[in-house]
Amino acid sequence: MTRLLLLILLILPAPALARETVSASPPQDLSVTVYRDPDRAQDPLPSALSRASLNGFAMISETRTVVLPAGPSTIRFEGVAEGMVAVTAIVTGLPGGTIEKNRNGALLSPAALVDGSLGNRVTISRTNPATGLATSEDAVVRTRADGGLVLQTREGFEAVRCAGLPEKLTFDRVPGGLSAEPVFSVNTNSATGGSYRITLTYLATGFDWQANYLATLEKGMGPARQKLRLIAWLTIANDNGQTFPGATLLAVAGAINVERKFRSLSDPLEAKPLRLTCYPLGSTARGTMAKPVVAPQFLALRAESNDEEDIVVTGSRMLSAGAPAIAMKAGEEALGDVKLYRVPEPVTVAAQSLKQVAFLDRPGVDGRLFHRGACRPESDDGGDRQFWPAALWLRTRNDAAHGLGVALPSGKVAVFEPTSAGELLLGEQWIRDYASGQDVELALANSSNVYLTCGRKAEDADLTDGQWHGFHALVANANNHAITLEIALADSSVWAVSKVPGQHMIKDGQHVMTVNVPANSSRALHWDVRHTE
Repeated sequence: MTRLLLLILLILPAPALARETVSASPPQDLSVTVYRDPDRAQDPLPSALSRASLNGFAMISETRTVVLPAGPSTIRFEGVAEGMVAVTAIVTGLPGGTIEKNRNGALLSPAALVDGSLGNRVTISRTNPATGLATSEDAVVRTRADGGLVLQTREGFEAVRCAGLPEKLTFDRVPGGLSAEPVFSVNTNSATGGSYRITLTYLATGFDWQANYLATLEKGMGPARQKLRLIAWLTIANDNGQTFPGATLLAVAGAINVERKFRSLSDPLEAKPLRLTCYPLGSTARGTMAKPVVAPQFLALRAESNDEEDIVVTGSRMLSAGAPAIAMKAGEEALGDVKLYRVPEPVTVAAQSLKQVAFLDRPGVDGRLFHRGACRPESDDGGDRQFWPAALWLRTRNDAAHGLGVALPSGKVAVFEPTSAGELLLGEQWIRDYASGQDVELALANSSNVYLTCGRKAEDADLTDGQWHGFHALVANANNHAITLEIALADSSVWAVSKVPGQHMIKDGQHVMTVNVPANSSRALHWDVRHTE
């Protein structure tokens, strides 16, 4: 019999060791690498990032310390980004590796606190408005937080906050499974236990960035040649409710290939508010429409919102249009075929805020001012039109000879001109990504001194008959200096152009004529156009 018992004990599986839960330390080293919204980054003319819907993302790397017991354990990482894409998370540095990953699904909130206390005792306190005296008694939560909250007291069943008295609930404990911050956990197994430095790396939604440029024209230049100072800022948005203090901050410029929307994988946690519903007193013949009561002060936990947009500027002692003093600049690095901008010092990426860090400051950039207009056959009405103002543009080349020669990420450019009243805004424009060696053109404003009118000789002719047709234009220049005017003539894929005065070139798929117009004078222009399709 003894031998039989020993044999049975050997066959039976050993009891599983209890899995102990341990919490990793707060992050000791943080790195936040922000990527632009892939759809917005690939637009020919990118738009502004929207705080209402940030579709960029970030790669976050956190180094923490954890003390593991011998045997199986669960490690909790508290305070991860609420936009965490849990399927992308990688934990390195564990002696036993990662057995299982979990994203905790419940945040501590007034509604979650009530739902987790269903059937349990709480304390309700009421204040007599006449005497100011407060009384407290025990009660049992009998309903969830998705409607009217009903408690069972010694007087029976009562709807909270429906009697007109100030009331407050006190909870003895936080229900299990709730956390004030998002939590990510992993299961592991350590043979000996001990203290380890581990790194958690993951992607998170709710981030985006763009470049913002300040271009200030210099005084005393000629009518065409123009120097300017160009300052650029990384504007980084974090819509998560978590702050990343002392982080190494990086931003990736360029359009990377993303096959799936990370937001659809992130499933951000929601801290639901508590909404109480009371039915009106009196006869039911007058209706039973419920009156919702929002009670944020009913519990000790309270969600506060800030509708104002916070912008934190790093690396500037003065923020204005006129030559801010740059104390720190992000450096440019190569990352494959795209560019990486690294902030040289640890910074804080605050929750639900914008942050600006300078990455470019180039004084003495060489540029040229010119005017631009259009006289296209497809927009001609068969006769002379009224005079239209030409647009004033600024052109430079992104190379070292012109004072640049660096990558220019897409963003918004604001151009300022010095005047007797100070520096005034001359124009704003969105630009795409520009690589070194490319021409950069900025539209400034419609001119009040240069006007253009266009027409054709044979008003009733069919322009698509394959024959040459004569066109003409008149340019009026009221400036006290000569100007250069570029006129777009026709789409080069369907039109041929000949007898063009001045310089003729094809640019961006358009026949373009470049002419000079003397000061305080006008110039008549003539050319021929033929449809080629």
